[in-house]
Amino acid sequence: MYKILKNEGNMELALVAGIDPNSEGLARAQTKGIRTSHHGLDAILEDSEIKIVFDATSAKAHKLNAPSLREQGKLAIDMTPAAIGPYVVPTVNLKEHIESMNVNLISCGGQATTPLVYAVNRVARVHYAEVITTAASVSIGPGTRQNVDEFVQTTANAVQQVGGAKLARAIPVFNPAEPPINMTNSVYAVIKEEFDDEAVIASIQSIVAEISSYIPGYRLKGIPFIDYRETPWGRLPTVVIMNEVVGDGDFFPTYAGNLDIMTASAYKVGDLYAAHFLGTKEVSR
Repeated sequence: MYKILKNEGNMELALVAGIDPNSEGLARAQTKGIRTSHHGLDAILEDSEIKIVFDATSAKAHKLNAPSLREQGKLAIDMTPAAIGPYVVPTVNLKEHIESMNVNLISCGGQATTPLVYAVNRVARVHYAEVITTAASVSIGPGTRQNVDEFVQTTANAVQQVGGAKLARAIPVFNPAEPPINMTNSVYAVIKEEFDDEAVIASIQSIVAEISSYIPGYRLKGIPFIDYRETPWGRLPTVVIMNEVVGDGDFFPTYAGNLDIMTASAYKVGDLYAAHFLGTKEVSR
């Protein structure tokens, strides 16, 4: 809601729907003059003018919602790890799926790390990628906690299918530290062939610059480096990338970069789809 309201893009916010009539989110929307409903999906399906739907429920709920949205011809931007539609990262592969009516935003860790693996892989083939996402425990809601298994599988799958790694593993960490820490991500990309170190680092820095254009708090914590490590395949060069995401503070605290990266990515995808529907802008990726 806040992302759409503060950006002069191609979308107009028509409805905020939930299932709790006393929810803070619906109350905030009402103060902004936005139409609301506590009848959930039914309210969305009843409005024929709504063309783009952001589903921020849960993996289980989205699996139930998706068929109805498709039947009504509404694009579903899935912010859960249900992974019914293709995985999408705005800076990597949106153009490939611009005609899809259901796209999946993977997970916060997936949005943060998949493009980094992709950046390495487009220069040197990644044999194995391990991504570790650490977020403040207080920024992890009940929906995410219920979907931890889906988070792990969906993120690892995206690192392979979108990032290009032959093998992948995703590890989430919920850090209870006080004061809460910013979201941090570590990427270890193992390469089995000779490659140009400088070209890999330049590729990473380039994609970080692209992502920071719509997620200002997305940045490297240092220059990526190459480390030789013992692996199951022998001692191999490993690209090490440390990343941090600081939120904009629109609604969530700034330390909740794990939540802000999802809403910012969802807005970016929705805006590009809206432009495509309206015929106002070419989608570059």
